Amino acid sequence: MKLYLDDIRNPKEKDWIVVRNYYEFKEFILREGLPSIMSLDHDLGGIYSGLDCVKWLVYEKGFDLRDVDIYIHSANPVGRSAMEGLIENWNKWLDEEDLVKKG
Repeated sequence: MKLYLDDIRNPKEKDWIVVRNYYEFKEFILREGLPSIMSLDHDLGGIYSGLDCVKWLVYEKGFDLRDVDIYIHSANPVGRSAMEGLIENWNKWLDEEDLVKKG
């Protein structure tokens, strides 16, 4: 399953499920679970951004994103960097937690 988050653009391939905003993003994942691939935009044209979607995945739901291929297709370099940094740091934290549990 491939999820594409963008308020305006559409993916080039037809096998993506498109969601347009923070609410659709959350609703889809709560209903269907984490997709194997996500392509995310930062600027969603409303009060919530793609970064808010990533924060929801990490801080509110605590999802393990290490096995999800996540691409940030945003043209906003600051937003892209923030999203990539949060995902990278979260995955590193999960790796460290796994090491602690293994002792």
